[in-house]
Amino acid sequence: MNSVSPSAVQYIVGGGAHEDKPSAQSRRHNGHSSVPDGIREGSGEPDEVDRLKAKFMSAWNNVKYGWTVKSKTTFNKTSPLILLGQSYVFNREDEVDRFRQAFVSCLWLTYRREFPQLEGSSLTTDCGWGCMLRSGQMLLAQGLLQHLMPPDWRWADCHLLTDVDFEVLKPRSPSRPAGMSLPSFSSSWTNPISQRDPSSGSSEGHRQTPGRWPAASHEPQVEVLHRKVVSWFGDHPSAPFGVHQLVELGKESGKRAGDWYGPSVVAHMLRKAVARTTEFHNLAVYVAQDCTVYKGDVMRLCELPESSETSWKSVIILVPVRLGGESLNPSYIECVKNILKLNCCIGIIGGKPKHSLFFIGFQDEQLLYLDPHYCQPVVDVTQGNFSLESFHCNSPRKMNFSRMDPSCTIGFYAQTKKDFESLCSAVSEALSSSKEKYPIFTFVEGRGQNYGLEGQSGGSMDGPANIFSCNRMSRNNKRGSTDEFVLL
Repeated sequence: MNSVSPSAVQYIVGGGAHEDKPSAQSRRHNGHSSVPDGIREGSGEPDEVDRLKAKFMSAWNNVKYGWTVKSKTTFNKTSPLILLGQSYVFNREDEVDRFRQAFVSCLWLTYRREFPQLEGSSLTTDCGWGCMLRSGQMLLAQGLLQHLMPPDWRWADCHLLTDVDFEVLKPRSPSRPAGMSLPSFSSSWTNPISQRDPSSGSSEGHRQTPGRWPAASHEPQVEVLHRKVVSWFGDHPSAPFGVHQLVELGKESGKRAGDWYGPSVVAHMLRKAVARTTEFHNLAVYVAQDCTVYKGDVMRLCELPESSETSWKSVIILVPVRLGGESLNPSYIECVKNILKLNCCIGIIGGKPKHSLFFIGFQDEQLLYLDPHYCQPVVDVTQGNFSLESFHCNSPRKMNFSRMDPSCTIGFYAQTKKDFESLCSAVSEALSSSKEKYPIFTFVEGRGQNYGLEGQSGGSMDGPANIFSCNRMSRNNKRGSTDEFVLL
């Protein structure tokens, strides 16, 4: 298996910070669209030529985005790395192993191929157009892990599947920089195909108490729940949070299979998917309006009748924001760092321009992320003992903050009413660290004008106000909200 660093793999085709949208003709040749000619429209079965095109595109995609190149991600030995609110300093091997367990346990949801065709098209892969959907899935999955799994849960099989090398930098001397290579976490898993696969397993869960290490859970009922959460994101029509269901929800905002999605649109799609599922009834998703979290709306959404077993629904709060105009405003970097340090933050749906990523932490001036651009064969999650290996990644990647696209959606989770109140206080403090006059977003008392119980958090799924009213500098931006991510 490979550990891949963006500094070593420069996404070898395209990838300019502000490329124009690809034309329909160019998309047929550059791998930025997984929609082969002749299968975008209609619902006919894909023919053999279409299948070959899809396989070729999948292979090219994995070359293009660095998944076939062996390289390492370099971490600084002396600087803390933040991962989902927890801090790690790589000055001991056991600390590296602690990070490895936490990182690998996050659910990794990527492009898939050869799944049942999407309704209204002959598409059997989301390769080239579904990266924002996958990033959104990962954000929701992280929230569900915190909501459902025991505190400090770790995936028991992780140590059998990892094969990661960490190179931790020593402090630089005036004469020459030096490095220290830690032993690789090699695996006894010797499948020759899987060795090239950056997937693996470890354990993730809730926040851990400093000084107490989480233990991998061998409890059968816990692993059954882990497998169930993964199955909800399966690539088949009945999965409540799978691509098939999300594409259907996207039709309500004029999207269709093969279209590109922005982080604001995906936030509302996730909200609707959770509201419509019958898998659980004690969790809600709230999407901020116009970069404002209305506390009254959240309270009304989460408070339950007195006759209920509990008086409060847990809540995932999604805040679509824009952190600048055409590019990221550097003044907001410190604020983003402070948000990622919070225990209540479950990640950021974002990426580079035209290239969605799921941000889960940072070290120094680089963001840590999970990359959905690895195209894998579909896994039949309806089978009782389906493989979990491809849903966990052992290749941490980093990129500089300066490359971050300003359009993103920030996610938070609060289990109880008290947690929500603490969240409001902690996030407000983090937001105040911005040097800009206008904060990224705000918390206010009361309710929003567009709030409705049916919509749960109101507003249009594509409403430009949801993106552009966050800060004044964005109001003069010439790009419309539909161009917030032209993602691939």
